[in-house]
Amino acid sequence: MRVDTVVLDVDGVLVDVADSYRRAVVESVERLYGDTLAREDLQAFKDAGGFNNDWELSDAVALYVLARERGVDADVESITDAIAANGTGLAGARATIRDTLGDDAADEIEAEWDPDALRETFQALYLGAELYRDIEGDEPPFEAPGFIHDEPVILTETTVGALTDRYPVCVLTGRPAAEADIALDRVGLDVAEDRRFTMDDWEEGKPHPRALVTLAERTDADAVAFVGDTLDDVRTAVNADREDGSTAYYGIGVLTGGLTGDDGRAKYADAGASAVVESVNDLPDLLE
Repeated sequence: MRVDTVVLDVDGVLVDVADSYRRAVVESVERLYGDTLAREDLQAFKDAGGFNNDWELSDAVALYVLARERGVDADVESITDAIAANGTGLAGARATIRDTLGDDAADEIEAEWDPDALRETFQALYLGAELYRDIEGDEPPFEAPGFIHDEPVILTETTVGALTDRYPVCVLTGRPAAEADIALDRVGLDVAEDRRFTMDDWEEGKPHPRALVTLAERTDADAVAFVGDTLDDVRTAVNADREDGSTAYYGIGVLTGGLTGDDGRAKYADAGASAVVESVNDLPDLLE
């Protein structure tokens, strides 16, 4: 596989977020609604698509928990299959609850659902009190140490050097810009502002191809490798390849996020991945 630009996702690629973002989803819902899902259940929502934003993932989990309280007995797999068929993402989750329970019960659930409170709780848990004050510009709703400090680094210094010596390296992430900066600083990867897209830079989100195509244009690329840990990352590359006939796009899945083992490899292949590697640190050898 020969490319001339490398684009990296952050979560699950550069840093491990199992004990940070995903933990924040689970615990935010539990704090507000007294019930939640197991952390491993979140992957089914990610696989359904449209949940690049973990605030919206928290919303969808909360809606499902509230629906269970009203008698929905569908398991996570059934619900997420329905979400995928209903347009994916939070809109798909809301439509699925409405289809399942009817308008009156769905209206009651949506009245109880509080996305602002969920986001506030999520950020307080994830950032911790000190960073919450710095980034959110307000007092946190409660004191917490911050799960962001529990993100082991995946990307090695050797890999940073191998990639940056040979390619323009860009970043495409669903993180807010400030949180992306923290992760990039931690892994020692210096990426210019015009070679990164964060949540703050585009509305569509993955798997929409606009951001990836724009990064290819900015680096004058003929072939781009986009490395991510979700099916939507791979779908982003597939969509970009369909949209932009002047550039080749390769979606490369890693097994350091929620997708692991043979099952993860099979799901990546079904989504159109060009390759699957154990971790981002295998990328230099793949691209030689």
